[in-house]
Amino acid sequence: MAAPLTDQEKRKQISIRGIVGVENVAELKKGFNRHLHFTLVKDRNVATPRDYYFALAHTVRDHLVGRWIRTQQFYYETDPKRVYYLSLEFYMGRTLQNTMINLGLQNACDEAIYQLGLDMEDLEEMEEDAGLGNGGLGRLAACFLDSMATLGLAAYGYGIRYEYGIFNQKIKNGWQVEEADDWLRHGNPWEKARPEYMLPVHFYGRVEESKEGAKWVDTQVVLAMPYDTPIPGYMNNTVNTMRLWSARAPNDFNLMDFNVGDYIQAVLDRNLAENISRVLYPNDNFFEGKELRLKQEYFVVAATLQDIMRRFKNSKKGSSGPVSFDSFPEKVAIQLNDTHPAMAIPELMRVFVDIEKLDWDTAWAITKRTFAYTNHTVLPEALERWPIGLLETLLPRHLQIIYRINQGHLDEISALFPEDMDRIRRMSLIEEDGGKRVNMAHLCIVGSHAVNGVAEIHSNIIKTDVFRDFSELEPEKFQNKTNGITPRRWLLLCNPGLAELIAEAIGEEYVKDLSQLQKLNELVDDDTFIRDVSKVKQDNKEKFSQYLEKEYMVEINPSSMFDVHVKRIHEYKRQLLNCLHIVTMYNRKRHLRRILCLPLQAAPGYHMAKMIIKLITAVGEVVNKDPVVGSKLKVIYLENYRVSLAEKVIPATDLSEQISTAGTEASGTGNMKFMLNGALTIGTMDGANVEMAEEAGEENMFIFGMRVEDVAEMDVQGYDAMTYYQKIPELKQAIDQINSGFFCPKQPELFKDVTNMLFNHDRFKVFADYEDYITCQEKVNELYQNPREWTKMVIKNIAASGKFSSDRTITDYATEVWGVEPTDLKIPPPNEPREALDETARALREK
Repeated sequence: MAAPLTDQEKRKQISIRGIVGVENVAELKKGFNRHLHFTLVKDRNVATPRDYYFALAHTVRDHLVGRWIRTQQFYYETDPKRVYYLSLEFYMGRTLQNTMINLGLQNACDEAIYQLGLDMEDLEEMEEDAGLGNGGLGRLAACFLDSMATLGLAAYGYGIRYEYGIFNQKIKNGWQVEEADDWLRHGNPWEKARPEYMLPVHFYGRVEESKEGAKWVDTQVVLAMPYDTPIPGYMNNTVNTMRLWSARAPNDFNLMDFNVGDYIQAVLDRNLAENISRVLYPNDNFFEGKELRLKQEYFVVAATLQDIMRRFKNSKKGSSGPVSFDSFPEKVAIQLNDTHPAMAIPELMRVFVDIEKLDWDTAWAITKRTFAYTNHTVLPEALERWPIGLLETLLPRHLQIIYRINQGHLDEISALFPEDMDRIRRMSLIEEDGGKRVNMAHLCIVGSHAVNGVAEIHSNIIKTDVFRDFSELEPEKFQNKTNGITPRRWLLLCNPGLAELIAEAIGEEYVKDLSQLQKLNELVDDDTFIRDVSKVKQDNKEKFSQYLEKEYMVEINPSSMFDVHVKRIHEYKRQLLNCLHIVTMYNRKRHLRRILCLPLQAAPGYHMAKMIIKLITAVGEVVNKDPVVGSKLKVIYLENYRVSLAEKVIPATDLSEQISTAGTEASGTGNMKFMLNGALTIGTMDGANVEMAEEAGEENMFIFGMRVEDVAEMDVQGYDAMTYYQKIPELKQAIDQINSGFFCPKQPELFKDVTNMLFNHDRFKVFADYEDYITCQEKVNELYQNPREWTKMVIKNIAASGKFSSDRTITDYATEVWGVEPTDLKIPPPNEPREALDETARALREK
């Protein structure tokens, strides 16, 4: 085991994390002590580690506030087009360290905390993750906010301030057990409540027709209270805003009951309104048509559109005379992150037609130019389809508007294809099969000027298959925007050793221009650089091994290969394929040392996913206790995977598993994080893996399995699992062991559901790729025995990961969808006079 870091090493200055100035450190210490005293009302005799974390968080936040106000002043002066990113999920993780890095305060804070006799890592561990998302979609939204601020875009994230985020996962006797994530119980130092901007949101009621038009009346009102979180760009003094809405009952909520004497019950009933923002639905890639979920979706868009309208009317130009909505699409871009905020389309129409009294055609033209839609999945069970009956009850006026949008849309289709009734049925927003429902993806496509997938292969599938009719009609509407990750969190923050090594080799500019990593190709054969990259990985593995030993009581050999499969559990992500490989390796008992880490979570109601978790933990228990296998193979199930755990796992990983059935994973962003942090990928040609192979060369990845066209061909011919089972002895042996209770002798029948699914209704064809996967894993083992060649391939992968920066993704959105230009202009910091701000605003306008 490596010796612990010395104090001197801990305090080593890292240039890309800011300069340590004596004045800075003194000021930070003063701020820390002031907040401990005045904000937390504690002294050092009674303060807890959490108090120290809060004191530091408030001190760092002080450095944000002036920049935050300055940014808003700058936007008011320049009146740029504003981008609104609407998402039901923002998986932010922790904020402290990310803020210190983006403000260039990390090293000064480290030094200040050291001088105060405290440990920075201990304080950082006190922060709760803001787990307001299920996985990739929510984490992508968080990366996008970071990039939009770094690129100087006037952008806002809008979502819900869930009181309970994604559940805390505990594993008890191998089974997943969910616990509530009460992330706000100690307070949140990063948010600012804005009760002065509280807004009403209406539900239920009925529609009255009059000479003036339709009126939505007799509604129930819920108030939306905004909480603002600052989003700092990297070293550019821009601080944007994420505004999350919390539901509040109005003071007169149900107080008619008071007249019959039940005042207490009336007050208690306020909870019914406030439940809207109580909890995040823990479903990933699965649609559940619950009334509360529809309420959440409408709640966030209704509040957000009122806010957007207020800001548009109060802009410097808008406030000078009567409002003209002609310029609305020139000043407002709204991006729908999947279909969850789709009700924004009929809501904006309602505002324009019913409240602002625009005629329908004008309102519809403005609406279409304002919205753009990102699709995140091709799985049919994930596509939202809301029952007509539910919409009629909850949002009667919106249902009328959707019908009218659909009528206009179908009239256009009928004019173009008068005889093709089947096409008209397929393209309708209203589906008739199995009960009348609104297809929300169709609503988003019809109501937007741009539709994009999130990887090249995914966008092609959308155009040629899922939304083919729409794509044939308006091919120019369909685009691709390959996902990305922010290098600030996913390199500087989580892997400082590698970040600094790269900065020493090619300079610091890569942090804002990740394509510069290509320069590392010149160092692929440099022995010193190869050794340094290898040492950084080994240091990360040793640190993670210590964490695993402390948290999981398992002894880890850090020289083992760390083979990691990070995914939400779903059959298409094929954790079962990995599990079969583990059983096969175990049966061979003659493999390299390998540590398999499987941080996985299942939606609470998803039976098969929970069975898969139980199977993996059961296999792990047998493997880890087998004295013959010893330390050669260890299977560790990391419970409660979250952003802060990802920041520990990813830098230590050697092999990243990206093994979904080709054509099912929209993009993936975990694959990008691993690539950037020096892990090699074993994967299918699916999602962004395809583009990773294009960038790095297929020979520098471990690609196996069927391609999209092979899967399509098999769908036509039919997939017979039994053929593979009978043909491949090692597969048969593994399945027989699972089926017979070898891994669960006390309940031999336990995994029958899993094997039954694999034989009889496996949509994702695990057996078909098994043999190729095992062969590919043998190639992995072979290369790992040659550390120099392995590390050379690692360097080639890091050098090729520049495309996968969310800065690149956001630049593409900005220029090709939103009609705005990124800028490297720095807003003058708060200590410079107001004239400097005016000067910068003037320079931007002239530019």
